[in-house]
Amino acid sequence: MPVLAEIFYWVVNMSILAGLTGLIVAVLRRIPRIPRFAIYLIWLLPLIRFWIPFGPVSRWSLLSLISRFTTRTVMIWNEPAATGVPDFSMTNSIQAADSYFPIVYKTLTLKNLFEVSSIIWAVIAAAAILTSIFLYVITKRELRDARHLCDNIWQSGKITSPAVYGIFRAKIIIPDFVSEQDLPYILAHEKVHIRRRDNLWRVIAIITACLHWFNPLSWIFLKWFFTDMELACDSKALRILGEDRAKAYASALLSCAAGKSVFASVFASAFGGARTRVRIENILSYKKLTVLSSLAFGALIVAVAFVLITNAAGG
Repeated sequence: MPVLAEIFYWVVNMSILAGLTGLIVAVLRRIPRIPRFAIYLIWLLPLIRFWIPFGPVSRWSLLSLISRFTTRTVMIWNEPAATGVPDFSMTNSIQAADSYFPIVYKTLTLKNLFEVSSIIWAVIAAAAILTSIFLYVITKRELRDARHLCDNIWQSGKITSPAVYGIFRAKIIIPDFVSEQDLPYILAHEKVHIRRRDNLWRVIAIITACLHWFNPLSWIFLKWFFTDMELACDSKALRILGEDRAKAYASALLSCAAGKSVFASVFASAFGGARTRVRIENILSYKKLTVLSSLAFGALIVAVAFVLITNAAGG
């Protein structure tokens, strides 16, 4: 299957670049002063690298610094500067081919290796995606008997932590034990998830990890992304509720983090999930950003995106 082998060749290349990009994001997320929403946005960069094999060329790209030693750049669009249209290239980190479009491998052994590996990759990726869909369907079916309270808010005794279920017609499902004093904080958190379409991003992230199942970094990034999603959601909810309610918000989080739902799902944005201790520390230290700080972090996001998403020039 030469076509499948070619697809897999570029998938492996994308996975290598996405891994490098994600490791840089991992370093940035360790800097406490960078707001969690900024980190949440920056996770979009490795996601793009996981899915798109080409990008605009720039001499300021991170890949321009390392392309002489570790990668080869394959130009796919090269226009004179006078046209104003940027050049586009694909980064070939494997360097197992002599030519491209179609790929001509350096040796017959490499050709056979990629053809066999591509079949294994496709079978396991399809199995992982189908398993995820199956678990999602089972979870939704088990929660069909949830009791409707009002609007899109439901209640069920089968979960131990409030969560948003569904993507386009999302429902907030809360457990039976939730107290009235905790409810405003829970709803504020879950409504932020709904407004941001976080469950849709969860699905995209899970499918990405399934397609790049052979790359252990894709699963590590998935876990970190989910954690940063919750931290960013906490910050936004506190911005809406007010800093003076941080302790009450943290208390509500603690009361919902005692256990895991019987039908917990990676497709659901749970109020009590994702490293409770880290989230409480983040909540109690929350400070609303000034306009100047927001502009500075906005500029940081743009600069990081430009450096990480552009490719080196052909060579």
